[in-house]
Amino acid sequence: MQPRNMSMSGVVDLAAVKAAQEAKEKAEQARAAAARQGGGTGAVSPADLVIDVDEAGFERDVLQRSTEVPVVIDFWAEWCEPCKQLSPVLEQLVVEYNGRLLLAKIDVDANQMLMQQFGVQGIPAVFAVVAGQALPLFQGAAGKEQIQQTLDQLVQVAEQRFGLTGIVVDPDAEPGAAPTAAPEMPAGPHDALLEAAVQALDAGDFGGAVQAYKNVLSDDPGNTEAKLGLAQAELLQRVQGLDPQRVRGDAAEKPADVPAQIAAADLDLVGGHVEDAFGRLIDTVRRTFGDDRDAVRVRLLELFEVVGADDPRVVAARRALARALF
Repeated sequence: MQPRNMSMSGVVDLAAVKAAQEAKEKAEQARAAAARQGGGTGAVSPADLVIDVDEAGFERDVLQRSTEVPVVIDFWAEWCEPCKQLSPVLEQLVVEYNGRLLLAKIDVDANQMLMQQFGVQGIPAVFAVVAGQALPLFQGAAGKEQIQQTLDQLVQVAEQRFGLTGIVVDPDAEPGAAPTAAPEMPAGPHDALLEAAVQALDAGDFGGAVQAYKNVLSDDPGNTEAKLGLAQAELLQRVQGLDPQRVRGDAAEKPADVPAQIAAADLDLVGGHVEDAFGRLIDTVRRTFGDDRDAVRVRLLELFEVVGADDPRVVAARRALARALF
């Protein structure tokens, strides 16, 4: 399934219902199948792992490709001497990753709008886009070993959180040839229900999406995709119809009002303010007791599910919650 709401914020793509483990397994199976066929199906040339990207082709070459492989972005310019040192290192490393990464090179002089969208303050600057989400990696020149460590972490996050294992590279493939689609995997027992849930999300029918995910979980309680999708759909359902100005006003005026703080935290998360949402609820935990405290704790755990257990912000917030509780 493709992530929706391609976002430049790099925070939480709430409509991207990804099955971290299941998607990873399917992608690995497709990759292996293509490799067994000699790399001909869905394979690209090593030369196609490094591409020049402009504003016109950004959605196709970066956002869309990032749903199958992490895309590293190198912001550079001809006059930038550090860029001339960094770019060859990035190109060499990306080729060595053999399809686990793509490198998109963006000339900032010719693509000012992309530079502004990413908030680039100086070059060289290196970002990544994974499943439509923009992630800053580093700015300025860096050593090969440091860069490789960063890329290793990127590959690991892409696999574990988004199920992206990359694309097949065939040394004999013609450069520039458009790869054909990878072999389709047999439909799983719940694919129809999961697809129905995604369609409901896209249509704004959050109640329908919630029910579809619950139907999957009633038969398969451990289904990773359904668990994540349910947490996201329930969050979107809760904030539907809320007046953000009123909710935030109530939360500011009534710091001890549990429903007001919970509603504001939901809006924070939907707006991409992850740390604000977590911090608000942790502060509320410190101020409350008994059933009120438990209600806040439960909502915070639900928001952890939306963001993902491996996210560093979730890890830090879990530690802060433990300190607040004990």
